[in-house]
Amino acid sequence: VQLQASGGGLVQAGGSLRLSCAASGSPFSRYGMAWYRQAPGKQREFVASINGGGITNYADSVQGRFTIARDNVKNSAYLQMNSLKPEDTAVYYCAAAKTWTFIAPAYWGQGTLVTVSS
Repeated sequence: VQLQASGGGLVQAGGSLRLSCAASGSPFSRYGMAWYRQAPGKQREFVASINGGGITNYADSVQGRFTIARDNVKNSAYLQMNSLKPEDTAVYYCAAAKTWTFIAPAYWGQGTLVTVSS
């Protein structure tokens, strides 16, 4: 599975961005998908996941502000980020699991930088 993340950029606090992750190489609907992020000087952390059927899970820090979605026809996953805060600044990575439910990342995209200014 190859993953290509896009959609990052610079946004003011309170603004919105939508990240996309295009997948290729295997039947996309079989894989749980997730987004992670890594802020400068910090470890990579889980943001949100979605299983092959659309069931979602979120980190407490983004619950209610971010929405993960997938389109199994377009082989893509998305992360809609609203009410962005400076602490959301990070490189965002999409990941795919080898299982229908996202348990652990098996494949990674290259990352896309999100910068939120105060």
